[in-house]
Amino acid sequence: MSTVSIDHIAIPTANAERLLEFYKRLGFAINDEAEWRAGQANIFSIQVGESKINVHPEGYTAFLRGPTAVPGSADICFVWNGTAAECQQWLAEAGVEVIHGPGPRKGARARGVLPAESLYARDPDDNLLEWMVYL
Repeated sequence: MSTVSIDHIAIPTANAERLLEFYKRLGFAINDEAEWRAGQANIFSIQVGESKINVHPEGYTAFLRGPTAVPGSADICFVWNGTAAECQQWLAEAGVEVIHGPGPRKGARARGVLPAESLYARDPDDNLLEWMVYL
């Protein structure tokens, strides 16, 4: 198979400033923020390893996007490089409430056979966020 990874996903937001503050508080790098603020870019993105999440700010319209995309419709799973306890502490220190977990989950690595556990939270748009911790 020649498809090898995900380059990016895109999510709409109801409040770009609030979403930026949330992901910055978690330590994510933001791409094109200055250009977006200067009106030179229509979107900005959240860098996640070698992939990114493109953010479509409120009022953004484009032909090439999901026709029913609305804020809060995403379900994103990140991989945490550490223990579930460390992830839980990091989220708490950032003021992010864990709504479920840690608990056992099947991730994508090794086609779902590696043991893992996850913690769940929500971002300001109510997107479901998961942190997968491989054991």
